[in-house]
Amino acid sequence: MPNERHILLLPGSLRAGSSNESVLRTAAAVAGALPGVRTTYYAGLAGLPHFNPDHDTDPLPEPVSALRAAIGAADALLVCTPEYAGTLPGSFKNLLDWTVGGVEISDKPTGWINCAAPGRGQGAEAALRTVLGYTGAAVVDEACARIPLERSAVGPDGLVADPSARERIGAVLARLAAG
Repeated sequence: MPNERHILLLPGSLRAGSSNESVLRTAAAVAGALPGVRTTYYAGLAGLPHFNPDHDTDPLPEPVSALRAAIGAADALLVCTPEYAGTLPGSFKNLLDWTVGGVEISDKPTGWINCAAPGRGQGAEAALRTVLGYTGAAVVDEACARIPLERSAVGPDGLVADPSARERIGAVLARLAAG
């Protein structure tokens, strides 16, 4: 499709059925109603090796090569990550560490959704902004949103059922797709 915008959905949680996963899976569902927007859900977080600069050379470990290829193939990135101990989860920070040595994320429009309860998640947001600065990502402030999500807002299919939250998720996608 001409002018199609491909958004890579990057979850920061390894927990199956997490609120963060629900938000991104909902983003994929909502994207189907947005003309010219296509998403891919990145499911390789658990398979990434621990970052080691000695291994950030060709040939890259296959999971890292696949991550960088997925980022390179995307027009934009959307992150949804929890906050652990006041910052990013170690596994997600590891993913971001693997992007520093590549050029795929440089100038890539990037946004995030913080779905934590009110008053929580600011540490992860601050750390995400800092680390994305080091990677060279182009943070799109208008595509960074707080959409607090109660577990009761998630339907049995694992998607966000609340119409207002779905509308806000769609608005983030549209802003990110606009660049």
